[in-house]
Amino acid sequence: MKVQPLDFEKPIAELEDQLQKLRDKANGSDLGVDSEVGKIEKKIGALKREIYENLTAWQRVQIARHTARPFALDYLGLCFEDFTELHGDRLFGDDASMPCGLAKIGGRPVAVVTNQKGRNTKENILRNFGSAHPEGYRKALRVMRLAAKFGLPIVALVDTPGAFPGIGAEERHIAESIAVNLREMMLLETPIVAVVIGEGGSGGALGIGVADRVLIMENAYYSVISPEGCAAILWKHRSHAPEAAEALKLTAPHLMELGLVDGVVPEPQGGAHHDHQGAAALLKKTILENLDTLAKESPSQLLAARYDKFRAMGVFSEE
Repeated sequence: MKVQPLDFEKPIAELEDQLQKLRDKANGSDLGVDSEVGKIEKKIGALKREIYENLTAWQRVQIARHTARPFALDYLGLCFEDFTELHGDRLFGDDASMPCGLAKIGGRPVAVVTNQKGRNTKENILRNFGSAHPEGYRKALRVMRLAAKFGLPIVALVDTPGAFPGIGAEERHIAESIAVNLREMMLLETPIVAVVIGEGGSGGALGIGVADRVLIMENAYYSVISPEGCAAILWKHRSHAPEAAEALKLTAPHLMELGLVDGVVPEPQGGAHHDHQGAAALLKKTILENLDTLAKESPSQLLAARYDKFRAMGVFSEE
């Protein structure tokens, strides 16, 4: 699948097109283009290093939102085995934007709760653009309680612009459903690993993000508000989203510095949207490492460390 380049990736795409044309022209003939091919390949390599090692916060947001980036169900197919989806919250209905169920990773049984987006209009309508309703959070909690009952670790794959803010969601108490998840996840006596794989938007992400290990992929973001929303409030116009992204400190390096995440999952050069298999292998390796570490802790140790971890977040001063 040819990946649509982002604006800052277009110089790389143009060079790669030149390289492909040169190879096609030389195919099956002895035109002596090896030196020219080598020069272009070297130039592409240098340009990739220059661009991807110096990404701005806004450019990382664009990568996190790329429709070719692996979504939760992609990772469930690439990292996990035997995924069995569980439907419904037993109160109102099912929420397709939040697939949850049981699976194995590296042969280890786990429960998985996720956010799922769509790649086209039909999929996005089905998945509600990755924005969950109250029943999605209640379904996730039902699955997580089931995991705790049977001693299964929980893996949460977070990728949402935020919880759904519509009238129906408000009528069914979206804020209350997220608040209950925050409280109950703090008390679950089983290891929890949460990974922000794309967008980590506000309370919508927090609703499945209370964990013993909160991880973030290299080009994902985690923020109390979207850059566009922040720009509309502070600058009165969404065009200031790049400045807002910088101010929000929402990228993986900033979040590590602030102590809001516990680790960064590396991505293949250029981002996960260019290499699904490579990204999945790195994600699987990191999840398994963290599950192995947490498995050594007793339930009481997990709960105490989880509580202390979230209580220590934030910076304040006392007069």
